Amino acid sequence: EVQLVESGGGLVQAGESLRLSCAASGFTFDDYAIGWFRQAPGKERERVGCISGSEGSAYYVDSVKGRFTISSDNAKNTVYLQMYRLQTEDTAVYYCASAESSACTYYTGPYYYEAFGSWGQGTQVTVSS
Repeated sequence: EVQLVESGGGLVQAGESLRLSCAASGFTFDDYAIGWFRQAPGKERERVGCISGSEGSAYYVDSVKGRFTISSDNAKNTVYLQMYRLQTEDTAVYYCASAESSACTYYTGPYYYEAFGSWGQGTQVTVSS
């Protein structure tokens, strides 16, 4: 059974950092991609970034590029989202999800979200001003 568990969320002040973890089980991360998403209250879910398990390449949306870093520890089947210089606009529930290894770059638009079949329960990140 595929399972993803996020952790590491919390309350921080603007400008501070936070690291989220996504622990995966039930599959070998090398063969998959892990995407990070977030959803703020009253807003639609949006993509944050993605890492390919086979290539180790990470991709980011423009709003977090240069502030967020996605990395993985394949031995631990864990993916990390390191967030620096957090802003109040980063407040959201953060989710990780798994997809086939090419998903980071192969899918676009709504197909991107549909490609991720297994999701974690989410972890709350709140950034205060």
